[in-house]
Amino acid sequence: MKKISIYVLVILILTSSCKKVLDVNKDPNNPTDVQEALLLSPIELSVSDQVYAGNASIIVQNFMQTITANQPNPGIWSYQLFNTDFDGDWYNFYVNVLNNLNILNKKAEAGGRYNYAGISKILTAYTLGTATDMWGDIAYSKAFKGSDDFTPAYDKQEDIYKTVQSLLDNGIADINKNSITKPAGDDYFYQGDMTKWKKLAYTLKARYYMHLTKAPGYTAAQQADLALTALSNGMQSNDDDFKFAYSGAAGSENTINLTFSAVSTYILNDTYVEGFKSRNDPRLAKIVKPAKATGLYTGRKVGDPLGDLSKYSYPTDFYAGASSPNYIVNYSEALFIKAEATFIKSGASAAQPVYQDGVKSNLTKLGVASADVNSYLAARGTLTQANAIRLIMEEKSLANFFNIENFTDWRRTGYPAITKVNGALSDIPRRLLYPQSEILTNNQPQLSAKLTDRLWWDVQ
Repeated sequence: MKKISIYVLVILILTSSCKKVLDVNKDPNNPTDVQEALLLSPIELSVSDQVYAGNASIIVQNFMQTITANQPNPGIWSYQLFNTDFDGDWYNFYVNVLNNLNILNKKAEAGGRYNYAGISKILTAYTLGTATDMWGDIAYSKAFKGSDDFTPAYDKQEDIYKTVQSLLDNGIADINKNSITKPAGDDYFYQGDMTKWKKLAYTLKARYYMHLTKAPGYTAAQQADLALTALSNGMQSNDDDFKFAYSGAAGSENTINLTFSAVSTYILNDTYVEGFKSRNDPRLAKIVKPAKATGLYTGRKVGDPLGDLSKYSYPTDFYAGASSPNYIVNYSEALFIKAEATFIKSGASAAQPVYQDGVKSNLTKLGVASADVNSYLAARGTLTQANAIRLIMEEKSLANFFNIENFTDWRRTGYPAITKVNGALSDIPRRLLYPQSEILTNNQPQLSAKLTDRLWWDVQ
């Protein structure tokens, strides 16, 4: 698979099948229509590259002290950020993904190809959910209306959350229409397995329900009930993981791999690496490479004097190889969502086996031996009223390597516990800045937000 923009792809396909008699009033080099199968593949690539593991995700990994650069302060790692840093992310989310998903959905609905319409709604829900969890209020209901409105007003985050749930419900309903036409090789995620797409949708519903356990006007018990109901139809095994596979060839490398490329100074953070050691975690060698120069597992602490890159650890090829998949939503996360919801509703004892299944599913996927799995679970102990949320979130963050979801969980629960880095320019950020491009062209009241401002659902 080669990374090719949707625009180039459209031109290549449609100019190869021109009519025998050309209409001189139509420019064959600027097509206005394209089949769903040709839209889906590049959109899915953009979801993996730009929504899940793009620039915004890398910045969040700095906040969460998973990674850091071998660079002096100040920098992203010490919370030095500017509105211009997010221009590219905003463009990628809105132009490369949301706008093209809107086109795909309209075309699929008009043609009665409801499996494509269902996928477009599910991917839109995921992209919107990711965007609102980073920026808060964003444009959607007034966006994508054509050339009449270039300055759409922003929707409140609570309304975006309602839209996300509606999109997921409608996506499931589309798939249930059992349209004959469905994707195959053009679907890089599930190869047209619509049952797995529905499981993803239900798992995402549970994810977004649990984000609102402390939101104004919502209760933890209510959200837990909704999440547990959704999860009964959600992911059931590691085989259901929502992941994007890369070939590893030049130009088709895993995006996380490129984060740690030869031209980068990114390495693993000391906080992340030392966490494995403190837990005597059998995943250490599965996720972290020993430093080339020393053979030791060594992360870098922000603010320390610069060191030789060969003395620091990088992630292993499980997550960061050139051909490694991006695990965008995984079964382990579904189990930890269920564990948290079960704890809220029924207490620590009821949540214990679900929590342990979540740990097992991740360790098994990483290839940890059964005996080591059992030893680790025994050492981690039993959930109690006092430690349940901490243990569930710590293990969930480990199963969600490089996932923006960890930033959301930290903000709403305080776990995994981190403190601001040495030389920090502020408290740990709780959101991203709005892009300069919006300030210049669509200046809304929300755009003055600071990095440390809380989102609507981020209640103390």
